Amino acid sequence: MTDFFSTYGSLIVSMVLGALLGLSLYLPLMTGQLSLASPGFYALGGYIAAILSTKVFTFSSSSFPIYILLLEMVIAGLAAGLLGVAVGIPALRLRGIYLAIATIAFVEVLRVFSLNLDITGGAVGIFGIPQPFQNPIEYLWIALPLLIITMVLLYRLERIRVGRAFTAIREDELAAGAMGIDPTYYKVLAFSLGAVLAGVIGAISAHFLNTWNARQGTFDASIIYLTFVLIGGSRTFLGSVLGGMVFTALPEILRNLADTGGLPNWLAQFLRDGRLIIFGLLIVIGTIFFPQGLVTPDIFKRRRKIDK
Repeated sequence: MTDFFSTYGSLIVSMVLGALLGLSLYLPLMTGQLSLASPGFYALGGYIAAILSTKVFTFSSSSFPIYILLLEMVIAGLAAGLLGVAVGIPALRLRGIYLAIATIAFVEVLRVFSLNLDITGGAVGIFGIPQPFQNPIEYLWIALPLLIITMVLLYRLERIRVGRAFTAIREDELAAGAMGIDPTYYKVLAFSLGAVLAGVIGAISAHFLNTWNARQGTFDASIIYLTFVLIGGSRTFLGSVLGGMVFTALPEILRNLADTGGLPNWLAQFLRDGRLIIFGLLIVIGTIFFPQGLVTPDIFKRRRKIDK
């Protein structure tokens, strides 16, 4: 068991972080908003943690205290949430593909800023970020409780007035407005909550990866996170969790498959480098055959009926 966790510890933590990133994209989808801004807030949270830990909180890598990481998570979440409100108020007047394009532009603007600012390290990025845990698997002490807490909060959110307002807006915004629900307020709220979660994940990831640069928040990342939600299931948070874990592990599985030998060289190279092509095909196939994703809200109801 020890050998297993030492070998796959980084992958397990990455899967948990992937599930959290899927949930950050799921939150605006609860109101029917196809936002691809999560990588931007994720990158922002990572840069905040990287800058604070290397320029403000000067601890050695071997003695970096956990409470400083928790403080960075709070700061990153607040900063991402405030930016989410600032971006969400004008951007969420758009709908559908236009909103997706606007949020992609937002991610690219942040990426260009990070490439040209000295404080972010430019194209090179920030290296030597202190790590509070020496063993990668120990990051589960932070990431796993955060995932569980987020799932519990989303479970409760879907069953209170705010969650019902989210669902009403997603199903029919005009009808929701006629019933006295303020669509703009709830859409900005969902967008900002997703931004807060993405910023917090970025702060954890910066320490986990030990380095941070502009490649963390790109259009490629937007497509990958979208795959998490669309294939996993966009109508329940369990789908985003499943999709985030499975599709975070998928590139590693494909890479190991390519390295086992016995495959033609072109196929092995495709499995190593064709991740985005594979994810794009999965989005197309999934939306055709599984329009609501692999996990749907009524899957457990059907299961109970079968058992009876």
